[in-house]
Amino acid sequence: MKNRPTQRLRDELAQASAVFVKDVRTYYLQPGMIMMGLLTPFFLFFSFSVRREIAPAQGVAQLLAMTLFFTAPAAGPFIIPLERRLGTYDRLLAAPMSLLTLLLGKTAVGAFFAIVVCAIALLGGVVVLGASIAQPWLLAATVLLASFAFSALGLIFGSIPTRRPGDVAMPSMLMRWILLFISGVFVPLDEMPSVARTVAYFSPLTYAQDLMNHAAPGTGVLNPWLDLAVLLASGVLFLLPAVLMHRRSRRLGY
Repeated sequence: MKNRPTQRLRDELAQASAVFVKDVRTYYLQPGMIMMGLLTPFFLFFSFSVRREIAPAQGVAQLLAMTLFFTAPAAGPFIIPLERRLGTYDRLLAAPMSLLTLLLGKTAVGAFFAIVVCAIALLGGVVVLGASIAQPWLLAATVLLASFAFSALGLIFGSIPTRRPGDVAMPSMLMRWILLFISGVFVPLDEMPSVARTVAYFSPLTYAQDLMNHAAPGTGVLNPWLDLAVLLASGVLFLLPAVLMHRRSRRLGY
């Protein structure tokens, strides 16, 4: 009797891991994942950094924040509608595991994808640009929490009742563009007007960028513990509408 909760937790983790491994093997090299999650943040960075005098550490901080923000949410809106269309998602829903376990496995897919791409970008920034990292431990914590939060954000759009990835690609990208431009990525928080700064606080990317600024160049504005807490809370809050929308999708037959 005493071991039942522990055994249940192990079973749920094993099931989430199975979903994660399956999706990694099947979808990581799909064109949609590569275009939306891999190429977009790099094109954005080079587009907005050309002819701007940015210190290497600051450039790396911006690149890592945008990489996490565009790579982690790319998995859910692409994989889940595609699996609905292929009919494999119904088998996952019928498996003996909870809906939350399934969604956590899907969240891990986007998070791990973002971590890998972020590690490549970081290696390039350190080796090629000669950037230095002021607080490596804070950088690692930021990557982990931000990848989880942003992947959970993408899961909301993957929960839209449709079988076509194209139906959710547009609203997903639109939301990310809005959150990108109201955040403190391109204009530092301490240089924003008061109104714009207030709006920027509604974007989770603002807190990820501030943490990156603390970790790389050491120029963050907000308390890093506040940034970490907001990212963690954002990931949990993003999972709630994803669960509710999945239940509605199941009632609608998706």
